[in-house]
Amino acid sequence: MSGKYICELDENVERKSVSYKNRYGLTIAGDLYTSKDLDENQKCPALIVGAPYGGVKEQGPCVYANQLAQRGFIVLTFDQSFMGESEGEPRNVSSPDIFVENFSAGVDFLGMQNIVDREKIGIIGICGSGGFSLSAAQVDTRIKAVATASMYDMSVAGRGMMNEELLKMAKDQFSQKRWEDFENGTPEYIPSFPEEPVDFIPEGVDPVIEEFWRFYAMERGHHPNARGNFTTTSQLAFMNFRLLDYVDEISPRPILLIVGDRAHSKFFSEAVFAQAAEPKEFLEIEDAEHIDLYDRLDKIPFDKLEEFFKQNL
Repeated sequence: MSGKYICELDENVERKSVSYKNRYGLTIAGDLYTSKDLDENQKCPALIVGAPYGGVKEQGPCVYANQLAQRGFIVLTFDQSFMGESEGEPRNVSSPDIFVENFSAGVDFLGMQNIVDREKIGIIGICGSGGFSLSAAQVDTRIKAVATASMYDMSVAGRGMMNEELLKMAKDQFSQKRWEDFENGTPEYIPSFPEEPVDFIPEGVDPVIEEFWRFYAMERGHHPNARGNFTTTSQLAFMNFRLLDYVDEISPRPILLIVGDRAHSKFFSEAVFAQAAEPKEFLEIEDAEHIDLYDRLDKIPFDKLEEFFKQNL
């Protein structure tokens, strides 16, 4: 189910559905945004915008694409494999390898479009896609510049928050769950958010969960294809996969890390900034929490994003 975008399409922007395959043969569903006054005889710079972890193209990515298409960029948004309108069974499986690959698959697609200058392709990764996009850029040199917003490194977010005892318990739990899933014929999936938007926050929830609830569970950002969480055993993959060991190898291609000053996730971007080589920039947005960089037009620094990519593509 699609059709619901969290922002209205600007009257000067055109959006069309596209599809293409990644290197595993899975069909990716995307949207391609262009300005209506686009000169189709001229090749333009292009951007790929990746959704927050568990999100879909109709949420944060459409907000970014709607704005950046007006500023002269061709913009591609997409649903990750096993998510939204993209192919992949069983549904809601999370795969760090495939999620990184899908950014390079987007570069494949854009490089074949007559209106795109294939030497001027950049990426914006929101939340978990920040880590996936940086990981793709570590090896895919066709990606000429990377910006992240409220970046999460999902390979750290799991095991990095556990001590040795908790990590062993988690491995045991998820390993045993594989037998249960095999016997049932399908992996366990427990969504985090309701099927329909609500106007309340559950009592006693963790402050970080409360923040995500305010976006994903309420009218502000709710989408039926983005109910949160992934199959339970997906967590094993992230315990065995490090996304950003080679982030310094992105240099001399530039990195821009954008965070809210009140974001619970700020330390992820700080760690990447410390590890990355020049050229790199760190931009802190005043009075902004993590989810504000998903959709708040008054907080997302579109002027800076335009400047960064026009200078570096």
